[in-house]
Amino acid sequence: MARSRHANSQTRNGEVTSRHAQDAKSRVMVAIGTLVDDGRAEWSRTATGEIELRLLTGEVFVLGELAVTRVA
Repeated sequence: MARSRHANSQTRNGEVTSRHAQDAKSRVMVAIGTLVDDGRAEWSRTATGEIELRLLTGEVFVLGELAVTRVA
């Protein structure tokens, strides 16, 4: 059975969106890694397995799979 043009279009758009999201996530992680390497932040795993980022300026973030949440 042939696929509809509409289904192929949705699949391609989903792949592009996913690829874009992965690229954006990679860029954010590199930037955060640079902060840590430069001594301006520390990161660690919490007991629940999440990554906690603490900036030397006092802000605390939880790095989730799809989002970054400011805790303090």
